[in-house]
Amino acid sequence: MENTKDAGIDLIPSNDFSFYDQVLDLTLTVGAIPARYHSLLNKVDNNYSLDLYFAMARGFQQEGIDVTAMEMTKWLDTNYHYMVPEFTKDQEFKLTSEKFLNEYNEAKSLGIETKPVLLGPITYLLIGKEKEAGFDRIDLLDKLVPVYEQILSKLAEAGAQYVQIDEPFLALDLDAKVKALYQPTFEKLAAAAKNIKLIATTYFEALKDNEDIAVNLPIHALHLDLVRGENQLDTVLAKVPASLTLSLGIVEGRNIWKNDYEKSLVKIKQAVDALGKDRVWIAPSSSLLHVPFDLDNEHNEQSLPAAVKNWLAFAKQKLAEVKDLAVLAEGEVDAETTKRFEANKAAAESRRTSPLIHKPEVKTRTSNITDDDAKRTSVFADRKAAQQAKFNLPAFPTTTIGSFHKQKMCVNGELI
Repeated sequence: MENTKDAGIDLIPSNDFSFYDQVLDLTLTVGAIPARYHSLLNKVDNNYSLDLYFAMARGFQQEGIDVTAMEMTKWLDTNYHYMVPEFTKDQEFKLTSEKFLNEYNEAKSLGIETKPVLLGPITYLLIGKEKEAGFDRIDLLDKLVPVYEQILSKLAEAGAQYVQIDEPFLALDLDAKVKALYQPTFEKLAAAAKNIKLIATTYFEALKDNEDIAVNLPIHALHLDLVRGENQLDTVLAKVPASLTLSLGIVEGRNIWKNDYEKSLVKIKQAVDALGKDRVWIAPSSSLLHVPFDLDNEHNEQSLPAAVKNWLAFAKQKLAEVKDLAVLAEGEVDAETTKRFEANKAAAESRRTSPLIHKPEVKTRTSNITDDDAKRTSVFADRKAAQQAKFNLPAFPTTTIGSFHKQKMCVNGELI
């Protein structure tokens, strides 16, 4: 948090620290603890028990207890993994952990005002899984929302000014039933929030068919991913009501490349011209948990040449990019910011033209590709014999693709 504050960021997140996974944190917060862990419930308090927490994440085999971990899968289309919430037909929810409040108060005691971050209730249910037949997990929403109302009420009492509600499913295809749930759900959240300003956050894609839903929610600000959905301003701006602020996710939160300031400033100007500068915020496109922490820690020029390092930005540098873009958009630019702007332009031009990544011989080869290149020139039996002659493979070779535990097996020369 102090790094974020030092970077000049106005709205600093809290409740985004996790010992394992933010979704698992929320599962424990709302009391969606599967029955097989109930023997560990005596280990829960307002700071939540790490024994219970890691039992849900990794399993637990001690003290005569033997329970398996929850299922893990990828978070939307990223390579980050989360623990999949498990729901039953008679599922009940209750406030079990006050991690969100403890972290807000801890920051406040250090003189840092934060915006607590919560995964929204609709997305939370949709990323989970029914563990028995005969019901739809989204029908549990009426039971879940009261816990969110408790959370918001406690944050309001603590003095929180902003709360961020992440609803990335607004950037996905939704059926009519789910679409109809957003407005009444956020009306309940807004009522419970009292004087808190709610920020609805979407990421990893454009709103597309859900634009009308998102811009009309009872919220103070709406966050858009303008990296994955870079052209959505063309349609969203015409629909934004006078009461809504737009947060522009203009700095890439998912990869390690520097922002192109000139390109970003075009988007920022488009929004400012339509809404006025007071209703436009600059932000990363998503959480920065997907990128390394600090490029300044990279000192090995053998593994990372200076020319390549100059194209990169890790989390700390991306915060500086957010601040630079905000200052550049304001127009009152000091000498240091001007210097960084010129350096950014030079880095972008270097990456566009560097022979390290632009090789004429590769472009020539790819330009000469024809449909015939996609056709096999020999039968499988010949290819199998040639492969065996070259690699001398054992009877059951395996290869690792991505994470080590995900393996594909080759039998008789064919993948299964």
